[in-house]
Amino acid sequence: MTPSLRPLLPFRALLLDADGCLFPSEAPAYDASADVTNDLMESLGVARRYTAVELRRDHTGRNFRATAPLLAAENDVALPADVLEHWVAAEKEAVTAHLARVLRPDPEVGEPLRRLADAFEVAVVSSSAAKRVAACLEATGLAPLVPDGRLFSAEDSLPRPISKPDPAIYSWAGARLGVTGTEALAVEDSEVGVRAAVAAGFPVVGLVHFAPAGEAEHLADLLRAAGATAIASSWDEIAQDLLEDPDTVDGGRSALATGRT
Repeated sequence: MTPSLRPLLPFRALLLDADGCLFPSEAPAYDASADVTNDLMESLGVARRYTAVELRRDHTGRNFRATAPLLAAENDVALPADVLEHWVAAEKEAVTAHLARVLRPDPEVGEPLRRLADAFEVAVVSSSAAKRVAACLEATGLAPLVPDGRLFSAEDSLPRPISKPDPAIYSWAGARLGVTGTEALAVEDSEVGVRAAVAAGFPVVGLVHFAPAGEAEHLADLLRAAGATAIASSWDEIAQDLLEDPDTVDGGRSALATGRT
């Protein structure tokens, strides 16, 4: 962990991104999303086809609702709102089903996250659809660590669907949890995610746990440039840094238990 997060303690809550942060969902999600994306392009009369690798490289951190209009504009075609809604629903269904099939529990995430959940209130703050994130949490065995009402989706939780890097979903989550930037820490794996959390006033750990081989250093540089306070290579590194001091655990759990804000 460089630098340590200890000077920023105590936190009351951890605000965690989902895809690519809690589980390695981005690669398989883009595998499924690319098929839907290319069907959309075909329906719009666009000859251009996108690979999963291209979409992941250029649009990680954005949801399909935000990505599709960018692709349409890139190809100089209109994407009417009703057409977009149809394809958003199709992509959500395809990706959710695929992720539920392929994701598995990972002790390198689950074990340190359980330790963190004993010390802090854990919430998930994602650009992805709530149904998709919930399916991933179930498939990876992490669902019990995220209490009811603590999954915040930029697609489903807000009055108007949006995507990171817009900070609205972090501001919404902070308001619902009753925490400010001095009381919560975000964990993000994407540049747009870091920008969203920072814009909402929360310090951020940039996590490269699931970065593809050879990409971790470059990703770390992007996360720092976006405003990450520190970079962690694993969930265990985050847990060790935050839980090293027994006062950290007491400061987290007891504050939550007594309802202090």
